[in-house]
Amino acid sequence: MRHIFILIAITFLISSCKKDNNPTTSADKPSEQKTINLTVDGNARSFIVYLPTGYNNAGEMPLIFAIHGGSGTPEGMINIANFKTIADRDKVVLVYPAGIQNNWNDGRPTTPNQLGINDVSFFNQMCDYMINNYSVDGTKIYATGISNGGFMSSRLGCELSNRIAAIAVDAATIEATTIAPNCNPGRPVPAIYIHGTTDPLVPFTGGQMTAGGTAGGTVLSHFQAIDKWVTINGCNSTPTITDLPDIANDGTTIKQRVYSGGTNGSEVVSYVVLNGGHTWPQGYQYLNEAIIGKTSQDMNACEVIWAFFKRFSR
Repeated sequence: MRHIFILIAITFLISSCKKDNNPTTSADKPSEQKTINLTVDGNARSFIVYLPTGYNNAGEMPLIFAIHGGSGTPEGMINIANFKTIADRDKVVLVYPAGIQNNWNDGRPTTPNQLGINDVSFFNQMCDYMINNYSVDGTKIYATGISNGGFMSSRLGCELSNRIAAIAVDAATIEATTIAPNCNPGRPVPAIYIHGTTDPLVPFTGGQMTAGGTAGGTVLSHFQAIDKWVTINGCNSTPTITDLPDIANDGTTIKQRVYSGGTNGSEVVSYVVLNGGHTWPQGYQYLNEAIIGKTSQDMNACEVIWAFFKRFSR
């Protein structure tokens, strides 16, 4: 009997040692959303940060900037382009920044442009803040946006390629007189452009912007923007063309053109939304169809953009 008690005691001691040498992982924290305030070039700036479920156990995570359009807000952009399901599933940090007077200096004569606001500096400082304060992988920072936020994403690809790994632009192209001619990033920047052929605010064929009380300015056409990045990235000039399935029967169809073979595996992708408006595919119809046109339901833009982003790092 005495031997049995000794054996039990030894077994207990061994199991206790194993627990001490293999501490359990802390429980996953729930998702968290907060507003961060910064002072950049003397201006009060702010942005919403979304940390996904389990961010405390995820290691270094990718980061997506999701940039609102003109007269928009970070909260409005969350409604239009809600990446939270993706963030929770794949452990991605989201940043929804706020523009000065709800606009961005994308090179066109917007209010921040006229005030001399350096929004590229703002994004650079947000990158520093997020890397210094959260578990963010600095080689996997991406920018996407709609309209004014899409033009800003283009500018970031041109001027902040040392931070931004890839861009995705919706309902926008590139400002034509100053940004596009001087767009010479120091590295390839994989890019997606999504544009409706009947966009009433940003003309698919480019030129002068005049509709809907926009900031105006001259912009590249959809295919001029594509050609610009194809050249920058050294991609094949002949794309692989695919008609996406017309799953919604909503009066829109989408044609995908993939320009592959770029430097360091970079790629450029065009999504032309036939009869699409100034909208985010499968996003929130934020204004009446008579004002902004149709929102195509044939493609989930958030999923398509993330599937593209996660293939690339800086």
